[in-house]
Amino acid sequence: MQPAAPALIIPKHIGYTAKHLSPMDLTITTELASPSLHATVVMAIIVCALFLFSRDRLPLASSSLFILVVLVLFFELYPFSLEGRTLSARDFFSGFGHEALIAVSALMIAGQGLVRTGALEPIGRQLARYWTTHPRLSMLATLLVGAILSAFVNNTPIVILLLPILISVSLRTGTTAAHTLLPMGFATLIGGTATTIGTSTNLLVVFVAIDLGLKQFGMFDFALPAVIAGSVGLLYLWLIAPRLIPEREPMLKSTSPRMFRAQLLIHKESFAHKKTIAEILDQTDGRMEIEQVLRGNRVYCLVTLPDVTIKAGDRIVAFDTPERLKEFEAVLGAKLYSRNILVDDQHPLMNDKQQIAEVAVVPGSPLEGATLDNYQFSARYQVMVLALHRAGIWAKHRSKTPQEHTEDTRLRNGDVILLQGSKRKIKQLKSKGELLVLDATEDLAHSDKAPVALAIMLGIVLLTAFGILKIAVSATVGVLLMLLTGCLRWKEASRALNASVIMIIVTSLAMGLALVETGGADYLASAYVMATNGLPPAYVLSGLLLLMAILTNVVSNNAAAVIGTPIAIGIAHQLGAPPEPFVLAVLFGANLSFVTPMAYQTNLLVMNAGNYSFGDFVRVGLPLTLLMWALLSFLLPWLYGM
Repeated sequence: MQPAAPALIIPKHIGYTAKHLSPMDLTITTELASPSLHATVVMAIIVCALFLFSRDRLPLASSSLFILVVLVLFFELYPFSLEGRTLSARDFFSGFGHEALIAVSALMIAGQGLVRTGALEPIGRQLARYWTTHPRLSMLATLLVGAILSAFVNNTPIVILLLPILISVSLRTGTTAAHTLLPMGFATLIGGTATTIGTSTNLLVVFVAIDLGLKQFGMFDFALPAVIAGSVGLLYLWLIAPRLIPEREPMLKSTSPRMFRAQLLIHKESFAHKKTIAEILDQTDGRMEIEQVLRGNRVYCLVTLPDVTIKAGDRIVAFDTPERLKEFEAVLGAKLYSRNILVDDQHPLMNDKQQIAEVAVVPGSPLEGATLDNYQFSARYQVMVLALHRAGIWAKHRSKTPQEHTEDTRLRNGDVILLQGSKRKIKQLKSKGELLVLDATEDLAHSDKAPVALAIMLGIVLLTAFGILKIAVSATVGVLLMLLTGCLRWKEASRALNASVIMIIVTSLAMGLALVETGGADYLASAYVMATNGLPPAYVLSGLLLLMAILTNVVSNNAAAVIGTPIAIGIAHQLGAPPEPFVLAVLFGANLSFVTPMAYQTNLLVMNAGNYSFGDFVRVGLPLTLLMWALLSFLLPWLYGM
């Protein structure tokens, strides 16, 4: 019978310090001590937090703030003291000034500078050119470009760059984008694991590990296992994943217009003859939108007043779908004309100056958190909103169901708006660079500030890579340069700061601090070691990696990373193993966000743009997660001599 696994008792100090996990301070016992009251409450709060973070209908920022307030109130009402020092609200609020949050926020703003200036546009244009001649190799090139760029830039700008290209290619070639969008999104997630600045999760794990006494990871210190496992993952996404994705009908089938402007000619036998506009609208159940009334060769009524009387020979100008226009023709007993040609089977409706496009709501977009009505979207951009797509459900324009009313729906990340407007207006909309427009053209936003923004971002990476400046410092300097050079305005910089990301980081740091200080991290580490008693350290590490992969697909990956890091270090010390591979198990596991669309913000964007279902993510993402888990479970112990 094997003895019980040793439990780790670590001296406690307020705040993360190197003393926490120094091996010289360890006292080993053969029994698993019960957690203190404060530790028990903290673990209960964390369980509650993970549950709230998994609820899609609850705003992540609100859930995070709620948990932070509960945590602060508990420790204010029931203080926790150790060695004469008391854990206070100041300690929990310190996350707002934490170096990790500063670095993440600065990098988000710098990434917004790349998007606004179109700094990556030349890469996108070159890829688009290759797609027309070598689609198979272009797919591989797209995956490689997405992965490599995401190692140094947050993957959201990369997805924003590649989405219009892949949508355009699919529309021009008449193929579905479903086989390319999801692999592309996953490729950017894989690439983000290669460096310390690849994702916010990486930065949090690295900084929390530093706070807990570990030596700082260099930018490329864990690039080798990431590149080896990532290369296999990219091959899977190139050769196998497209075969697993069923055919999906694209939301944007073609560039042919969906709404038409036409004239309804009224004659003496028509219902509308000698009727007021109010009576005509009643006859069509209020669904008909009358733009103007033409009488003779002039506009008789530009503003359609309800008491205006229609006479034989008048032409009512309406703008609607072909089906409704034909219905109005029958209901009013009128004749439907398009460009002075009677509409029939041989002469369909015409509106070749109109174009269909999609606008995707991305983090930092002025539409995020707003409604189309409040933002005055149609009036501002002179386009017609046709429908709103969210998580696989179409919300039709002017639906009578309040929950589906496009104009009143509060938009969120990943929503896709189907719109129609003149080709000139769509082109202007794209050139402004404020919104991510998806259509059949390869036009990408670009400005003369693009080289400057790219040089600034390159400087951030190089200064950090060579150890000249810390990432928080170099990224902050980069933001200042973006503003001074005109690559960004303050309004655009503020949009890049996502409230959900900020609050989840602050709350996660607070929960991690409480877990370490109260002994909860020690208890969970000891419990895990006891549960895996008798297994080799490599298997223990593999189990931790799998646990983090499961957790990150259900709750916030940042929360999973911050909470998992101190536990991982505790497990390593109890096993007498180097802590670095266990920390990397948390880092890599928290980045395996492939199985669910809510696991990462770009997943939702790709899901709606590609019209995917939840099952598509499971079908493609689960094998990829298991593949990456198996490879990393072998690579990490092997590289660290476990």
